[in-house]
Amino acid sequence: MSTDTPRRQIGGDLRRLLRLRLRMERKEPRWMRVDEWRYKRIEGKGWRRPRSLDSKIRKEVKGYPKRVKVGYGKPRLVRGLHPSGFEEVMVYRPEDLERIDPTRQAVRIGGSVGLRKRMEIVRKARELGIRVLNVTADVKRALEGERSSSSETQGA
Repeated sequence: MSTDTPRRQIGGDLRRLLRLRLRMERKEPRWMRVDEWRYKRIEGKGWRRPRSLDSKIRKEVKGYPKRVKVGYGKPRLVRGLHPSGFEEVMVYRPEDLERIDPTRQAVRIGGSVGLRKRMEIVRKARELGIRVLNVTADVKRALEGERSSSSETQGA
């Protein structure tokens, strides 16, 4: 997208916490389910709490994957925020943009939204100065085509 995407004015404390969250995420272990390395069918299915009596992960035996604990949590003020510092809001219709605060919220267009409505949402978001997090390539192409055709008609 062009340089007209809105940027959030982040205070020093929030910026520090976002950087801290990024550093914490880099250090965080890859959470592995019990026997994930053994069976293809459960590989990458996500964390499940180890419950068996003999589970080495539950006992936190050295050499086995780390166990999920509350201590790996991120700072409360930045939980759920996009890396840019915006709070993400799902949008399915152009009318949904009217309840967005452009200074602290950004828009993510729902996956079930078609191209025509997606373009309408992006157009209206640009007018209102709202950041769209997932502008697809086909929407960019279509909007650039509109801009070039409108500039050609104005020049003629």
